[in-house]
Amino acid sequence: MAKLEAKLGMIVDSVGNLFSGKDHLPYCDSDIIAGCEREVAEAEKQSSDEVMEDCLLRLSWALVHSKRPQDVQRGIAMLEASLPATNNPLHQREKLYLLAVGYYRSGDYSRSRDLVDRCLLIAPEWRQAVTLKKTIEDRITKDGVIGLGIAATAVGLIAGGIAAAVSRKK
Repeated sequence: MAKLEAKLGMIVDSVGNLFSGKDHLPYCDSDIIAGCEREVAEAEKQSSDEVMEDCLLRLSWALVHSKRPQDVQRGIAMLEASLPATNNPLHQREKLYLLAVGYYRSGDYSRSRDLVDRCLLIAPEWRQAVTLKKTIEDRITKDGVIGLGIAATAVGLIAGGIAAAVSRKK
């Protein structure tokens, strides 16, 4: 039985490795995030609302592109809080895109796809958003194939176990 479990683990790992393709979104490190946080702190003291908005947008970008889930969640929260007050279509497009990136990074692919679709309503030909939508759809497809593979393997193992049990009783 232990050998069977080990083989099953190897199969699941190899299937997972086969379909785990990396996305093409950039990552941001903690130094860049810290620099953006300093910019925001300085802008709070002496800058106009427009400069402050730009600094917050850069910080949000850095956060949703972080490898740390807590940074991504913080970026999502900042963007969601600021989106309702955004009247400029260009800023709205940017925030929707960054929210889509954040939700993609956090694994909520359907929410990410909905947001990138909203972004594409504002700018249908925006290459970044089109590329992100394809990345999201590829990931949803890969996750579906992996899920089907795991389910098929489980059904096969159960059927094999039943067949083995029946043959032992005879």
